[in-house]
Amino acid sequence: MDSQRLSAEELRAGISLAGVFGLRMLGLFLILPVFAVHAQHLSGGDNLILVGLALGAYGLVQALLQIPFGMASDRWGRKPMLVAGLLLFAAGSFLAAGAQDIWVAIAGRGLQGAGAISAVVMALAADLTREQHRVKIMAMVGASIGFSFALSLVAAPALYQAIGMGGLFALTGVMALAAIGVVLWMVPRAAPRPPAPPAGPGALRLALLDPQLLRLNLGIFALHLVQMAMFVVLPPLLVVGGLPLAAHWKVYLPVVLASFALMALPVWYADRRNAGRPVMLGAIALLALAEGGFSLAGARLVPLALLLLAFFAAFNVLEALIPSLVSRIAPSHGRGTAIGVYNTTQTLGLFCGGLAGGWLAGRFGPGAVFLACAALSVAWLALAAGMRPVNRIAAESFTMGTVKGR
Repeated sequence: MDSQRLSAEELRAGISLAGVFGLRMLGLFLILPVFAVHAQHLSGGDNLILVGLALGAYGLVQALLQIPFGMASDRWGRKPMLVAGLLLFAAGSFLAAGAQDIWVAIAGRGLQGAGAISAVVMALAADLTREQHRVKIMAMVGASIGFSFALSLVAAPALYQAIGMGGLFALTGVMALAAIGVVLWMVPRAAPRPPAPPAGPGALRLALLDPQLLRLNLGIFALHLVQMAMFVVLPPLLVVGGLPLAAHWKVYLPVVLASFALMALPVWYADRRNAGRPVMLGAIALLALAEGGFSLAGARLVPLALLLLAFFAAFNVLEALIPSLVSRIAPSHGRGTAIGVYNTTQTLGLFCGGLAGGWLAGRFGPGAVFLACAALSVAWLALAAGMRPVNRIAAESFTMGTVKGR
């Protein structure tokens, strides 16, 4: 087999797992552009704190359950946990579809979050691919997230007008059930792993405290904190700049699609040259520059669009590289646990970013949000610069607590 090319099974794994992730994330993203408006028609929906809780309940429950799902997948298998998580997500969607008051919507969103399969998808992607192709597969999964987000910005307002909020939630449930079909009939079966003790406290302690993994986990926390914080203030700036909310997709869609093209070369270079660390450092530097630029751009549409392109290019590269590096460093029988910790810190970054962005914007204005994001990105760059290069045999020589040559 040509080691420089994806095998047919690796390609099938990448496409099918990206489909699973994309169907689930599209269902999630379709809610975000319209729920705050719809909530005004729910009993109790005039309480903005409860509306925020309804939107944030998903992320909070995800953060609590990512590690247990990852550990369970190490013990009982990836596919059974994927199916269980998607069933929970579908149940939450159908519960929220019938909501007449804000508390039922909160319960539905929390139940959606209980289907915490992100770590399991990433771990299965790592199981099904060779080390030298893992970045490409992670990029496929990451691209499905960006594409789902872009598509939701275009489709959500029209679908809301056609089928209402209940219909949108029901559609997310149907998408989750469709994703179960993809898991069962399209995702390849992973090769049997040699017998090993199930991941336990030792694997969790390793995933939390290993210096290499800790740098990556803090990095993904920072990345998603920056993402959420800047999107607290960016949409209002676009409106002030003369672009109505209903037309924001005219910026988001081309920017996201162009960013996919821009990410291709650095991801290819990182994959072919085993250069994940320098490419990651370059992407973090670009992120810091973009956030600094936002602080100076004001409400001018063209600079905002160009800076948004730089942000998404950096964001997409980092979304592909970081989970790949986590999967290389983590031991194979603790991989689900390690990626569970990774996804937990990712989700906590989203939650903390929303809180921090809202507080900073309210106290000091949007420029302070972007400056804080730039400062956090620079701090992340300094932390990541101390990371050792990760070679392709690291995961094989990594045992529960020790890396050869450490």
